[in-house]
Amino acid sequence: MLSASVSAEAAKENWELEISESVEGLQAVKVNKPRKLLVYSVTRGYRHKSIPTGKTALRILGQKTGAFEAVISDDMVNFEPEKIHDFDAICFLNTTKDVFKPDKDEWKKMDPAARKKAEEKEKRLQKSLIDFLKSGKGFVGIHAATDTYYSWSEYGEMIGGYFDGHPWNAGTPVSIMVEKGQEQHPCCAHLEGNNLNFKEEIYQFKAPYDPKKLHMLLRLDPEQTDISKGKRADEDYGVSWIKHHGQGRVFYCSLGHNNHIFANPQVLEHYLKGIQWALGDLEAEVQIGE
Repeated sequence: MLSASVSAEAAKENWELEISESVEGLQAVKVNKPRKLLVYSVTRGYRHKSIPTGKTALRILGQKTGAFEAVISDDMVNFEPEKIHDFDAICFLNTTKDVFKPDKDEWKKMDPAARKKAEEKEKRLQKSLIDFLKSGKGFVGIHAATDTYYSWSEYGEMIGGYFDGHPWNAGTPVSIMVEKGQEQHPCCAHLEGNNLNFKEEIYQFKAPYDPKKLHMLLRLDPEQTDISKGKRADEDYGVSWIKHHGQGRVFYCSLGHNNHIFANPQVLEHYLKGIQWALGDLEAEVQIGE
């Protein structure tokens, strides 16, 4: 029997191979200049087991298509005002809770002076991120990025909503449809109007979630999925959208709980196009409201 560490390494290699094969043939739009995407995956709550697979997928997606360089780092120094502009966009990959704060164990060990310093740092990094985005840069949120910073209202407004449970758990067969009227959108055209069908954890969202303030791309298909599991009165379960925050470009997609999502070529192309829009290389109209 293989040891746990050997098994984990073998699993990593298998996903890397599968992801590489899935990325083959994906075409990026022409980049205006070399792009850097910071991939940040700090968690102060639940930590998804698929995070390593997601990191691998973003690294390979950027490398093989030439669309961007994925800088994978959980070092908060990258969000300091003098450093953050080294990047063209920031990706929160399955982050949870207050990701610019020390973890609970570290916090308990801090004296009052250290805690005050940590709180000042958190506010500085929050402002730095928002200033970065409003200046015209990009933000990409994957899956649990909406399960992040409930204590910071502008973050919720920026990303478009907060996680409010997952009625459709990781083993539930679901069908994801292209939003009506978005079949030709650059982020969705490759799907040719067809649904994505697989097992995946699907979120429902709470305020400030408002589909009228989002350019919806993908949503849960109410005719091919058991919609009764959800609790929203409007039965509105968006999955992927784009929006602006200031001059910045925000792309969010809730797919990304299960490992296989990061090896699905159709999902990878959706991520590629969404990331390129956030980076400023893919042109796409953003329509908000009815």
